[in-house]
This record gives sequence, structure tokens and C-alpha cells, in this order.
Amino acid sequence: MVVGRDELEASLAGLRATVVDPRAGIHGPGSTAWRLERDGLIFLGGGRAVLLQLAHPFVAHAIRDHSRTQHDVVGRFARTFRAVFAMSFGDLDHACRAARAVHGGHARVVGTLDDDAGGFAPGTAYAGNDPDALRWVHATLIETVVVVHEAVHGPLSVADKDAYCRDARRFGALFAIPAPLLPTTWAALRRYVDDMLASGQLTVTATARTTAGFLFGGRLGPGLRALTAGLSPPSIRDGFGLTFGRAERLRYAATIAAARGLARLPAATRDLPAYRDAQRRLRGLPPARWSRWLERQMFALASQAAAAT
Repeated sequence: MVVGRDELEASLAGLRATVVDPRAGIHGPGSTAWRLERDGLIFLGGGRAVLLQLAHPFVAHAIRDHSRTQHDVVGRFARTFRAVFAMSFGDLDHACRAARAVHGGHARVVGTLDDDAGGFAPGTAYAGNDPDALRWVHATLIETVVVVHEAVHGPLSVADKDAYCRDARRFGALFAIPAPLLPTTWAALRRYVDDMLASGQLTVTATARTTAGFLFGGRLGPGLRALTAGLSPPSIRDGFGLTFGRAERLRYAATIAAARGLARLPAATRDLPAYRDAQRRLRGLPPARWSRWLERQMFALASQAAAAT
């Protein structure tokens, strides 16, 4: 089964029917999603989310065979997150346009696995709009936001995590992930992630390791490598060959301590430009002139941090 354009349009129509204020987009002020996702510190979990996604053979092969990421890591990072920001913080029309663009790009991603991928035999067909693969990518993003938030800011209540899962169902609708596949509680999301980690569906293949190598490789300095190792489940960490000994644990603790220091600053100092623009839009103001510039600086800084030694 592959999510087609008709399924996408039906999902977008259903989502549109639930949105009270189209200017606020799929979430809006007061939502748990905006409260958690506005914080630029969630990017600390980027490496973790990518490794979890690459552990799905469909994702690893799709990136290797169909993405220009190998030749433009930072550009691909920027394009991906601009689409995500449009979906999370844009008005409803902007979110739907981004969803159609992403779906169109995924529709061109089709192929077959050419190595033994655990539960998937060589020759198994994969597709960018496969609902199970989309479900896994969606889950890794939502779970990583919570993991990073709790590592930096402290525990979230079960009520907050449940509310975030419910908000995230709207984000999932932008990919036409079937509603029964989207959890309504944190416990359900954790069960799904744990089941996937224990299943044969996730396998760190040679393709996954090679792809992770060019995404990170020498670009991921020891501090961010240790951070990614510390945030990742042990099976994923081990599969990708990330060590987490005494030196890495000390680096991890130092990075988290620095992040906690930043977390004590006013929230506005860590706001993503997309969130600030959404707030301006709801006040009837145009995007700030500095927003795109600040966004570019943020992506450049992320690249420089990854390249640090």
C-alpha cells in the first residue's frame, strides 16, 4: 500500500474541517505542540532522530538512492526543516501546500532493497509514501522532541505528553498517515517505538551505516557525537558504532549542562524564527525582515557545530 494523492487530499480536507482558525495553522497558540516545538534546543536531538529513521531500511535506501543530501547536507537540512516549519507554524494554506510538495517529492521515491535488511528480504519494494515508513519517521520526530525536552528542561507531565501526541496527529494528517496508526497517548507512542526497536523491521544495514557516514562522518564533532550517543537507544547507538564510554559520558553531561544553562534564559531567546513569524501573523503583522536571515544563521551554526572537532 502507498499513500496516493487522493488519500492525501482526503486527509487534508478532513484536517481542514477540524481547524478553527486557518491563520493559526494546524496547532496555534495554547497548543502543546507550539510550546514544545518553538524551542530551538530541540535541534540537539537531530542526530538521534536521523539515526532512528535510518534504522528503517526503506528510509536508508530512499536517501541513498533518491536524495541529493550526500552532495548538499546543509542545504537538504534547511529545505527539510523549512517544510516542517511551514507545516507546524504556517497558516493552514501554507501547511497544506508544504504537505503537497513533500508528498510529490516522496511519490518519486520508489525502488527495491538490494541487501539483506533483517525482516525485509532483498528485492522488497519500498516507496517514499509507504504509510508504515511515514508512521515511523513521524514517531521518531515526536518522541525525540519529548526526549530532548526532558533531558534539558526536566520531566513533562503525562497530561502534557498525551496532549502533544494528540496535537501530533494533525501533523501526521499532513502526510495522510492513516488515523488508526497515530497514537493518542504517550504510552501508546512508547509501546509502538519499543515494539519497533525489538522487531526485525528496524535493522542497521550497511546502507544505513554508509548513509549515516556521509551525513555525519567527520562533520559530527566529539561533543555532538557523544550527545547523539547518549540520547539514542542502546541498540541504535551500537548498530551505528557510536561508543558511549567514560569520555563520551563526560562530553554528554557537559553538553546537557550547557543546554540547561541556555534553558534558563527567557524562552523568547530560543524561539525559532518560524514561531516568531507565526505570532506576528496572528497579530496581523508581516514576517520580520530578519527572520529568514536568522534562519540561515541557525542552519549555518548547526553545520559549524557538527563540523567542530
